[in-house]
Order: sequence, then C-alpha cells, then structure tokens
Amino acid sequence: MTQPTTVRGEHLRTARALAASGLPVLPLRAGKVPFGNCRRCTNNACGGRPNMKTPGPCACPAPCHGWAAAITDPAIVNSTAWVRAWCEAAAVAYHPGGADLTVVDLDNADAIAWARASLPATRIVLTTRGEHWLYQGAMPSANAVRPGVDIKSSMQYARWLGPGTGAITALPDAVRALIVKAPIPVRPAAHAVAAPVGAVGGACRHRTPAFLERGIAMAEQQIAEARSAIHATVYRTFLAVLSTHGRCGCLTDGHVARLFNAAQAKGESLRHCTDAWTNALTRLGL
Repeated sequence: MTQPTTVRGEHLRTARALAASGLPVLPLRAGKVPFGNCRRCTNNACGGRPNMKTPGPCACPAPCHGWAAAITDPAIVNSTAWVRAWCEAAAVAYHPGGADLTVVDLDNADAIAWARASLPATRIVLTTRGEHWLYQGAMPSANAVRPGVDIKSSMQYARWLGPGTGAITALPDAVRALIVKAPIPVRPAAHAVAAPVGAVGGACRHRTPAFLERGIAMAEQQIAEARSAIHATVYRTFLAVLSTHGRCGCLTDGHVARLFNAAQAKGESLRHCTDAWTNALTRLGL
C-alpha cells in the first residue's frame, strides 16, 4: 500500500538532517530490509561496495547495496534515484560503523536487565521490542552474541528510531569482548589425528608461533579483502587452513574464533560459518 505523502516526506527530511550531521543513511523497505539490487548490480555483477571508505568500482546511483549504500553526501541523498527510494521507503536506517558508533541491540526484557547489570550507562533509544544502547567507537558486527543481544556496527545497519536519551559513552571492553567470547560450536582439536602431518621427531612444525600466526593472519586478510562470492571465499579459506593445520592439533579455539570473526565481519552468520567449517572438515576427512 502506498504511504501517505506526509510520511514519505518525513523520511526524506529525516534522511537529509541525519546526513548533514554526519550519519550515513539508507532507506529501508517494508520488513526493515534494504532495497534489493538493481538489474545491473544483481549477483554483484558491478563489483560490489565492500566498505564505506573504499566503495569499489560500482558507480550505481541507486541505494541498492544494503549497508554499503549508506551515505552522507547531500547531492546523493537528494538525487532522483534516492528521492524515488525515499518515497517508497518504510523507514530510515543508518550505518553505525560509518559514524564510529556501535549499537547494542537488546530485543527483550531479559537482555535489557543483563545490559543494565553488565554494561556502562550510555545513550538509549527505545525500540518496538526493547532498546538500542549506543556507544562511541566501531567494532565488527555480530548477531546473537547473547540471548536477545545483537551487535550492529561495521558492515551493518540499524533502524533510525530517534536520537535517544542520555550521554553517549565510549565503547567499553565489555562490549568488544562479546564477539570474542561467543561460543564456537566446532572444536577442531577434537578432530586431530594421532600422528601429526609433517611431524619430525614428535615435534610439530606448525607449532612454531610465527608459522601459525602468519597462516591465520593471511586467512583473515583473504576473507576481509573478498569483494564477491563471500560464502565461497570463507569456505575455501577454512579449507586451506584445515588442510595445513587440521591434522596436527595446532589450532585452538582462539584461532577458530579469529576466523569466524573475520567471516562475520563480512556479513556471514554464525550458522554459515559453522556450516563452512563442518563442510571443510568433512571434505578433508577430519
């Protein structure tokens, strides 16, 4: 159903004001989802927009790249393609990471109670089901870090529901730690075979700190630099790591968490990460 003209105009006015204040904005369709890709950008044919600072080769004027379409440029906000989108939009969203912000999305009363007991006070925005707690500082985004708690910051969007109340405070370590402490359901060490591959005299060469650290760092970089086919890139990277380190017991939960965090920073869900890891283990017979 077409929205009233007053509602459509309010979305555009809100977007203009937020963009002018330095908050990267984008329109949302019904269901709180971004506008789908236009025909020439379907399946990332345009090259995509991996992040806000390096938008990549795509010069599409339409807001069709999800969180990566969020902008502050008033010329783009007021362009024909964007004004048309604002007229069809059901809500206004913004990219928290692009404004150096992190949103702790609390979906229910239990999550709110946990936040009040565990996190420093900061600016609070009421939502339809709970609260958004806003902190100054960006970090990787992650879903379901605790029951009813999501982190929305880099490479993610949040719905604009008003400025909120309270003074905004610096992003605390307690929030950063949420994505590090998220449980990893697959424990590769349990799949290690009795005889380490490449072992000499009972010593595993992969336990050399520099060798293992370089391998994990290269895997993180490969995932971070992927501009398309993210699912396939994550799977291939997990497969490469396991083919080198999966049979000798070198990998710890900390190493796996780093790989999962890199994948989640590119938009992968925990379920997709787990599936990719499990499929790589199966292919290698681990």
